[in-house]
Amino acid sequence: MDSIREYWIKNMVCRRCLKVIKQELYDLGITILSLELGKLTVKAPEIAIVEADQKVVGVLHSNGFEIAKSEEEMIVEKIKIALISLVADIPINIRGKTSDYLANIVHREYKVLSKIFSKNENITIEKYFIKLKIEKVKELIQLRQHTFSDIAYLLDYSSVNHLSRQFKEIMGMSMTDYKNDQAWERNFFDEII
Repeated sequence: MDSIREYWIKNMVCRRCLKVIKQELYDLGITILSLELGKLTVKAPEIAIVEADQKVVGVLHSNGFEIAKSEEEMIVEKIKIALISLVADIPINIRGKTSDYLANIVHREYKVLSKIFSKNENITIEKYFIKLKIEKVKELIQLRQHTFSDIAYLLDYSSVNHLSRQFKEIMGMSMTDYKNDQAWERNFFDEII
């Protein structure tokens, strides 16, 4: 009889992560039923499930990932993945409040999500989302394909002034100074907290 195992993976937030993990597990003979950002489901014979667990954990750890051990950690990962996906696929288009969007995605009241996220990450969901958006702003500035007004629109800011204030607050410099400086420093989305 086969056993199905589900793993929630911390810090798995990009498509390249999926490709690497999928290939390494395939090479070890692990049967993957599904793999998506933050979640892996595998199948193994009941007698080999401990060995399969060890292989999965080994591959994840060797690639810098951890397994979420509690329900709260899983919820935090779902929130991060949802927000990173929003920022990755611009223009941001959530048709409503971010809080309602997250509540629908995670199937929990936003008040509960906010409390869990803040407790586990020592930052509010709002501040985390702002940091993600500022990283995306830095990327778009470096590409030099959009005006600041375009960037504000793409990231769902009410105005370029609102974006400018947040950018300066987070980065300690204006967007113009950042663009002209060209000593560009960016962070990976999974390293933002």
